[in-house]
Amino acid sequence: MRNKLSAVYSVLFVFWLGLGNFLARSAQHDKRNDNGWWKSAVFYQIYPRSFMDSNGDGIGDLCGITSRLGYLDLHNITGFWLSPIFASPMADFGYDISDYYKIQPEYGTMADFDAMLKKANDLNMEVILDFVPNHTSDEHEWFKKSELRVPGFEDFYIWHPGRPNPNDTNGQPLAPCNWVSFFRGSAWQWSKTRKEYYLHQFSVKQPDLNYRNPAVVEAMKDVMRFWLGRGVAGFRIDAVPTLFEVAPDADGQYPDEPLSGNTNDPDDPGYLVHIYTQDRNETLDMVYQWRAVLDEFQQQYGVRERIIMAETYSPIDIVMKYYGNETVPGAQIPFNFHFITDLSKDSTAQDFLNTINYWIDHMPPMDSVVPNWVLGNHDQHRVASRFGEDMIDSMNMIMLSLPGVAVTYNGEEIGMDDVWISYNDTVDPAACNAGPDRYQYTTRDPERTPFQWDSSKNAGFSTANHTWLPVSPNYTLVNVEKQLVEYEHSHLHVYRSLVRMKQIVSYIPHTLATFVQENVLIILRQANIGGTLSSVYTIANIGNQQPTINLTLYEPSLKVGLLAILSVNSVHEKNEPVLMDSIVVGPKESFVLVAYHIQPEVVQI
Repeated sequence: MRNKLSAVYSVLFVFWLGLGNFLARSAQHDKRNDNGWWKSAVFYQIYPRSFMDSNGDGIGDLCGITSRLGYLDLHNITGFWLSPIFASPMADFGYDISDYYKIQPEYGTMADFDAMLKKANDLNMEVILDFVPNHTSDEHEWFKKSELRVPGFEDFYIWHPGRPNPNDTNGQPLAPCNWVSFFRGSAWQWSKTRKEYYLHQFSVKQPDLNYRNPAVVEAMKDVMRFWLGRGVAGFRIDAVPTLFEVAPDADGQYPDEPLSGNTNDPDDPGYLVHIYTQDRNETLDMVYQWRAVLDEFQQQYGVRERIIMAETYSPIDIVMKYYGNETVPGAQIPFNFHFITDLSKDSTAQDFLNTINYWIDHMPPMDSVVPNWVLGNHDQHRVASRFGEDMIDSMNMIMLSLPGVAVTYNGEEIGMDDVWISYNDTVDPAACNAGPDRYQYTTRDPERTPFQWDSSKNAGFSTANHTWLPVSPNYTLVNVEKQLVEYEHSHLHVYRSLVRMKQIVSYIPHTLATFVQENVLIILRQANIGGTLSSVYTIANIGNQQPTINLTLYEPSLKVGLLAILSVNSVHEKNEPVLMDSIVVGPKESFVLVAYHIQPEVVQI
């Protein structure tokens, strides 16, 4: 053992030199490198309503976001995407847009937006807007004109006269077919003004646009061009799979969707198999057309690449088509939600390995595409609630150690968890529609509560006496200020260190490997650190045991490693040297280990 430890300390100076150089360079790192700037980016989702309130009305706003951009810069965020900030009646908190060219007044003004974007760009951060193309608000001018059959707008939305009603007593026919809304109940709503039904796959106040109408397609492209012209770096596109529904038959009728057999509740969206309303081939082409708009803008004005993030929970073979193909490029980032949909606190290390490989193994064989990893968003329960508080660092470590794009939902970096919301305080329309007995199964409010900045009133989010959603009762224990004070032993420190490593270390392409030992997930990547070939291991114990793992099974020539980043619950010390053949990993512990190759040679895996 003494000889082994001597070997450890004889190379310790080399470790310190290499790691020291890499960490020192991080302070001068330019996050806006134009050469594939987004391909290893860390994007941060801001839910504007809950991020920072600047005027004391209990609702977050653009000036509040601007005031907190230094926080994102401190953590080397490449760019952030904003949930909708456009004019809206707020029936679905901004996803029901009444004017794509105006800012919602409670969020601020166009001048506030321009100021926010300028400051973000000055800090080398890009701004991505949430683009909501499937539907508008029923208060949008387009819908009002369509309802009145104003020439040029008659077919801007999906209208249908309905089916004959044999028991007609009020002049209203039956709904065109059995399609069900995501927010429960029929997806068809009768218009007393037009005397026809309109389709709404979401709220009744969110009528679906008709993408079989070229005028609609061009109108939405113009929206993109407007915001590109103001300087945004791209769009996160909402609800992509629902853009198109099947075309009506020769008689103008729509077919019923088949029953799923999963529930007997005909108002539940899970009652049907959505073969006629989701994932139509035309949707793929529409995404490709939008990508062309962004590419044309880039070429015309000589700016860096503009990007598309596509929200789709579709089957993997369909999601991969959103990347594009050898002749037509698509979305740079079709969101990978498999950490959300396929994993839970009951998952094993093997489940994690399978989930990682599932995405990578299905990616199209094109050099232009990279993987992406998403842990959460405004529609999903928080990481701490889904996996447990002792897995917060492990989840961030896994996401930020993998190649490609990482996406963080605001609050996950400090370990915020779901907040219990009573039915009386519930504002999510999906939950309100479900009723007091079932609202907790559908509500998205628990993950949308105000950001926890400090231990002052309302967690430093607002000076108001009432915030739009309640603040978490644990905000005095979980907040940014507290974690900055306790920095070396905080989730925030772990997160920042991981982002820095991801953006500074020169990883060698195509050298990712994943393994499992004793319910411990092992991620191996080769890298160049300080001019020396190195192996970077991410170790995450998914279980509650304390196994000893052997990394020489993968690289026999490597004898020692240095622990660079540790979870807050680690049984080890930072910068601790360890023997590669006998590393003890505590329950739910995770860490990043760096080992230099004594004989520099690339290990192709």
